[in-house]
Amino acid sequence: MSFIRPEAQETLRRWRLTLVGLATIAIGAWWSWGVGNLLGVAGWLVMAAGFALVVIGVQRARFDTGRGGPGVVDIDEGEITYYGPLSGGSVAVGEIARLIFDPTSHPPCWVLVERQDTALHIPVNAEGADDLFEVFSALPGLRTNYLLTEMRAGIDQPGAIPTVIWDRESEPVDRLRLN
Repeated sequence: MSFIRPEAQETLRRWRLTLVGLATIAIGAWWSWGVGNLLGVAGWLVMAAGFALVVIGVQRARFDTGRGGPGVVDIDEGEITYYGPLSGGSVAVGEIARLIFDPTSHPPCWVLVERQDTALHIPVNAEGADDLFEVFSALPGLRTNYLLTEMRAGIDQPGAIPTVIWDRESEPVDRLRLN
């Protein structure tokens, strides 16, 4: 028996990294201003690490839409696998050509399009879908803030249309000149 309501547990789970970052900042501030000397220098570094955790935690919390959706997402060694009740599949991260957010499906889905034009639809609230944030943020040229803004706008606005979040063809190409 838990003394914390399930809604409160879900909120704490969603914001846990941000809370850890805030606690880290508090410890670093205590070391910097309370103790001083050599520990004070380390306190500033701890506060910087805490600030980075807060920023990452806020982004992850914005990406997390909850649990209880259909299916399970498994990410293992560059392979995203979705086990769904009606469909499923697998996509190699290096083979993703386009990332689309589709708010018209119920529940809203991430659509991962491979180079062969096959698509994998993953509901945003599938079990383990919150782990897709790291995979998506590692895509070259993807703007994380744009991803989060479009996702939230698509979920909150009725009549939203599918949006291309990232396309491999439009990513900037860095070329080194040899001469």
